[in-house]
Amino acid sequence: MSEQQTGRLYGVGLGPGDPSLMTVRAVEVIAEADVVAYHSARHGRSIARSIAERHLRPDHIEERLVYPVTTETTDHPGGYRGAMEEFYADAAARLAAHLDAGRTVAVLAEGDPLFYGSYMHMHKRLADRYPTEVVPGVTSVSAAAARIGAPLVEGEEVLTVLPGTLPEEELTARLATTDAAAVMKLGRTFPAVRRALERSGRLAEAQYVERATMGAERVAPLAEVDPESVPYFSVAVLPSRIDAQAPARRGEVVVVGLGPAGPLWLTPEARGELAAAEDLVGYTTYLDRVPKRPGQRRHTSDNKVEAERAEFALDLARRGRRVAVVSSGDPGVFAMATAVLEAAAEDPYREVPVRVVPGMTAAHAAAARAGAPLGHDYAVISLSDRLKPWEVIAERLRAAAAADLVLALYNPGSRSRIWQVGKARELLLEHRAPDTPVVLGRDVGGPEERIRIVKLADLDPAQVDMRTILLVGSSQTRTARRGDGTEIVWTPRRYPER
Repeated sequence: MSEQQTGRLYGVGLGPGDPSLMTVRAVEVIAEADVVAYHSARHGRSIARSIAERHLRPDHIEERLVYPVTTETTDHPGGYRGAMEEFYADAAARLAAHLDAGRTVAVLAEGDPLFYGSYMHMHKRLADRYPTEVVPGVTSVSAAAARIGAPLVEGEEVLTVLPGTLPEEELTARLATTDAAAVMKLGRTFPAVRRALERSGRLAEAQYVERATMGAERVAPLAEVDPESVPYFSVAVLPSRIDAQAPARRGEVVVVGLGPAGPLWLTPEARGELAAAEDLVGYTTYLDRVPKRPGQRRHTSDNKVEAERAEFALDLARRGRRVAVVSSGDPGVFAMATAVLEAAAEDPYREVPVRVVPGMTAAHAAAARAGAPLGHDYAVISLSDRLKPWEVIAERLRAAAAADLVLALYNPGSRSRIWQVGKARELLLEHRAPDTPVVLGRDVGGPEERIRIVKLADLDPAQVDMRTILLVGSSQTRTARRGDGTEIVWTPRRYPER
């Protein structure tokens, strides 16, 4: 059937509730339509129809699309999903009959038709068969932000829109990560959303907006809202952090692991702590990896002043500042967590709250790139003799090698330390076969990433620097060449009986 013989489908956004917030185009489309369709619950009332009511004509054909189920249970053999799929298919068939008869059909939608709305289910079933136009509308998120009277996002801030129906753990992680957020579909989900906001440390910032722009509108701090009073048509909003009045709180230090490289290696918890900090403290190279935010202070230093950096951060926290001390990889693996906790165990810092937020380690990142060399027992040793004698390092290398452990060797070399890798190779060859696989992971996750697998006897110290980590296999570690030509290495989980 050609376009000229069919009607036209419109998805009409009506805005958040106030009829005066309908667009001129929405009013025009309703006026031109032959059929006006809208969704409703079984009680028959339709919010969409009530918004557009003044623009409906007596000769409009009204198609009321009544949900078979909303929050109650159903005896449909396919359960809730089956009942809804059957409903959408039937509703689309009813509208298609009008379109086939040459009638113009306007499907009304609160807010925006393609933003968590029911219209999209009609669109997916009909838009490829009939000429279609979607008329955008003001969303409930925009209306809620306007009612709060605070910027939703500014500058480079990120807005996250979440359905309250997500699992609580997922909500918590996403709320901790983002700058600003809107949580939709409250009602029954409100207690879980509130807990997620509290667990993510964002409850004090959260605002609650109910029925924005409608007659029964309510705006309040979310922490003060009675869960029993929350309807479905309400939104939780975390507005922009820029220029926001931070709630009074006790200072603290959070030691944050950045992972081995860029933002893809950063955990949601770490991302959230970095965003919430008032002060960032760390080695210049690592701080450069953290996005700059208005209002945050940055305190950079050389990589060799860990104790001074830790005390500086604790002093800031004593003055009421929320401080994030950054570390590459995991802060508890040859990094800043130890320095901060050592200082915090002494006066005058004993009362300063300190938390450690883990990060992806360099060893695990390199292992994942190479395959699974850490698939069985392994030991982690730093080859740097700046903070411990080489004799201790050598003793530990011999012990780990004699125990047939896979080894993850950190800090293998630098411009001023060029002999340790060669000496470590000699010690390991006393216990390992010359063809033992060694993974060299350099700048893992970074722009100069390179993963190589060599034999222990062929390990060249000249190819190792401070940006390289070494993973030395055990007697059981294996390598294989894949069909695409790549080489992989793994250590079996089963160890042979002796």
